[in-house]
Parts: sequence; C-alpha cells; structure tokens
Amino acid sequence: MSRRILIVRLSAIGDVVMASGLLPALRARYPDAYIAWLAEPAVRELLADNPRLDEVIVWPRGEWRRLWRERRYRALWQAISAFVRTLRSRQFDLALDLQGLLKSGVWARASGARERIGIGAREGAQWLVQRVLPRRGSDPRIGAEYRLLARTLGAQDSDFHLDLCVAASAHAEAEALLREVLDVAAEAPLPPFIVIAPFTTRPQKHWFEERWGELVPQLAARYGCRVLMLGGPGDRAAAARIAATTPGLIDLAGRSRLAATVAIIARARLLIGVDTGLTHMGIAQGIPTLALFGSTRPYLDTGAASARVLYSARECSPCRRRPTCAGRFDCMRDHSAASVLAAAMQVAAP
Repeated sequence: MSRRILIVRLSAIGDVVMASGLLPALRARYPDAYIAWLAEPAVRELLADNPRLDEVIVWPRGEWRRLWRERRYRALWQAISAFVRTLRSRQFDLALDLQGLLKSGVWARASGARERIGIGAREGAQWLVQRVLPRRGSDPRIGAEYRLLARTLGAQDSDFHLDLCVAASAHAEAEALLREVLDVAAEAPLPPFIVIAPFTTRPQKHWFEERWGELVPQLAARYGCRVLMLGGPGDRAAAARIAATTPGLIDLAGRSRLAATVAIIARARLLIGVDTGLTHMGIAQGIPTLALFGSTRPYLDTGAASARVLYSARECSPCRRRPTCAGRFDCMRDHSAASVLAAAMQVAAP
C-alpha cells in the first residue's frame, strides 16, 4: 500500500526553503506516495509548482480571523469543520509536524493520520504527536533537523537537497522586471547583477544599514555590475532608507511576488544576505551566497563550495531571541564592510 504523507509547515519562508529538502528525499524513499504540504497562503508560491508534491493544502488563517472579528461564529465553525473534512478525506497515514507548535500539531492530529512525528514539539504539540525528534543537534549542515527526519523515515541522506521550483510565468515576471530596472532591451542579454537581502524578522538578525551603504558601492566597483536589493512589502521603509544613502543601488523591496523573487535570485551572480529566507533561496539554487549570521546560527555548513556562512562566535552567541548586549548586536557589528567584501570574493571571484 502506498503511503499518504502530510507535511505540516505553515509559515516562515526560510524554514520552508530549508525543509524543502524533504521532498526529493521522501519521493526517493516512497516513489508512489501521495505527498501533500499544509501551509499558510504566504508561502504557497514556494511549493505550488514543485513536481515532487501532489498537493498544497492552504490553511486560510486570515479568513478565519476575519470571521472571528466579525463575530460570525457559525460561519467560522462551518469553515473549520469543512477544512477538517478536507484533511481527513485525503486519508493520510503519516503526518510530519515540522513546526513543532500548537497550531501545527493541531493540524497534524486533525488530519487523522495514524502515525505522527514532530520536530522539537512544544506548546503542547508534543501531546499531539507520537514521536518527537530534536530540533537542534550536532549536525552543522543546512536543514539538519529535516535531514534527521528524512533518515528516521528510511530516506538516504544523499537524496536530501533543497528543492525550489517555480513556474515559467514567475521566471517571465522576473525577466520583465529585471529588464525594466536594468534598462535592457528585450532582444539584449541580461547583464550580471548582485543581490543583497538585508531584511528579516528580528532586529538582532539585521546587519547595519550604514554598512550596507558602505559595502554596495565597493561591490559594484569590484564586480563591475549593478546591485539589487530584495525584500518584502514590509521592508519598504528600511529599504528606502538604505537606497537613499547608497547611490546606484536598485531597490526592489516589495516589487515582486515571492515566486518571481525566487526567479530573480536564480539569475544572480552573487547574493549577500542575513539569516532570512531569501539568503537560503540562494543556497538552494546553487547561487554563490554569503550568509551573515550573528544572534542566530541555523547552520554553519551550507553544503556548497560556492556558499559560505560568515559568523562571529561570542560567549553569548547564538542568543537567538534573547540578546544580552543592550541593543548593540556586537556579533553583527563584528562583520565589517571590508570583511564581508573579502569573504564575498572567496565565494564568487570578480
């Protein structure tokens, strides 16, 4: 009997990118399996066009919140009940809770799967699965916890590799936007360009705006190409500040949907970013990538000679969500524009 597998990873772009390595690993282990991924709308574009997935099930969390705010409790209950019926109609026999939170554990349990495995389950999610795997161990490689899960399920470690696929339409959107901002005619080849990804969810993971402003002109001069800045709609204000003090920098923050952003990164000569999903996308697509880590250290081994982590280990690091440096973020301050440029030249020679 073929397996019917549900992957539950609802949100966080970077974690979805790193967990994507499960898809080729599981597909190799269970070639005839039905594999579905439960996710929130924001990350659907990262998964929808992957040929190793049979289905992306979208949790309409925003719609349910709207019904709650409007006090339409009966409609909310009907929507929840219909969603649970949808999950159970797939007859999953294995649910993998990659997020390890109550909100993800609930859906692993509600799926009706007889076998449920969670990674680092907490908040009560540990009671909703039958087996909990550690979130962090001694493996320094990117996606280490997902690699462990793959091995636990009998997959070969060699079959685990980050797996991003977007449709041809996303590549067409990316090309059109690049031609516009680089001022390249339709019949001419696109010139090489560098991407920076300065933005993420917590201030202690950011590098300093003035240092991006110092680095970008040096990159442009050394490599002889333009530098593009990527980010989401919520990053526009910070992006505008960096662009205002950095002549020549092309600000694309919030100008492309997620799938097209993947396609833009796929064309880059070099990507430099902090601990953010866009940086992990560069590694996933084999782009020369330099990752600037400090308060977080999701991995030290990128698995690729053309991708490197720049990490300053201090006694307090990685502090993750609890900085002890009174907002100085010393670990990120250790990365100077000169040291970043030197490291970049090691992963992608001018």
